Amino acid sequence: MTISIQNIGKIRDEIQEQLAQVIVGQQNVIEELTIALFCQAHAILEGVPGLAKTLLISTLARTMNLSFNRIQFTPDLMPGDITGADVIEEDRGTGRREYRFMEGPIFANVVLADEINRTPPKTQAALLEAMQERQVTVGRVRHALPIPFFVLATQNPIEQEGTYSLPEAQQDRFMFKILVKYPTWQDEFEVVRRTTSTLTPEVKSVLGVEEICAIQKMVREIPVSEHLIRYALSLVRQTRVREADLPDFVNENLSWGAGPRAVQYLTLGAKARALLHGRSHVTVEDVKTLAFPVLRHRIALNFTAESEGKTTDQIIAQLLEATPDREDELLNHPRFKRMFQA
Repeated sequence: MTISIQNIGKIRDEIQEQLAQVIVGQQNVIEELTIALFCQAHAILEGVPGLAKTLLISTLARTMNLSFNRIQFTPDLMPGDITGADVIEEDRGTGRREYRFMEGPIFANVVLADEINRTPPKTQAALLEAMQERQVTVGRVRHALPIPFFVLATQNPIEQEGTYSLPEAQQDRFMFKILVKYPTWQDEFEVVRRTTSTLTPEVKSVLGVEEICAIQKMVREIPVSEHLIRYALSLVRQTRVREADLPDFVNENLSWGAGPRAVQYLTLGAKARALLHGRSHVTVEDVKTLAFPVLRHRIALNFTAESEGKTTDQIIAQLLEATPDREDELLNHPRFKRMFQA
């Protein structure tokens, strides 16, 4: 298949059509996952049990003809259980023994880190090199991971006993934190109808590795205006508490804000979203839509905000309201003029 901007929309529709045979609803989740994959990035899916997070990820891997491995994170899981290990192997003919590397489940295109917050930090950290460098190091030898490579993690927001919060530095390496919510009445009705029958849908591959790599390259080639970079940067820099010229609600509700990766992922994600919608240019709406999944795990509420029951999404919504999206208004706003000159 020849990939062009004109047929990207068709590819998106085909992916959704194949997923719809297995997954009911969750269109926003599917789009955000697809954007992350086309940005060569990783994502966290957070939702209560039973919302088909695992099924969604495995089905998405099938629609893109990618190898898939699931790692069930538990308190006794060790780093070597993920990355693999050197084992001693004996040649029966010569009797000679030598080390041979046995690949772990991380050697796949799509790796599902199921319930990632159920394993201790020592094991969580085993993913860091893989996520950042696309390789694992065992002993003194580096082993390259398959291309493309994605880590899609899930976690349960309501169960705290026996869990280990993901360190902020590792959360920052995930492009998106995607919230998987309860289905609507009609969607849940359809879920029950399908899952209690003999229906066995067949999912077909829409893309292959070459096409995915081509789309990833196209995403980075999409132009973005200086205004949109300035707008994205304004949103992110306003989350950094105790800086000058911040809205009052930021210092009142946040304990820390987002770093440079937030701006990079916000810009790159906006490019991918534009491409998925068949456009060769990025709009303010692309940036606004992705502000929530990009920022919600990169800003932290302080004790006051948590005690009042506020959420990071509410703060992001306030940020969007407090930031002019028109270029002339943003450039001429006194508070942002001082920010741009800092």
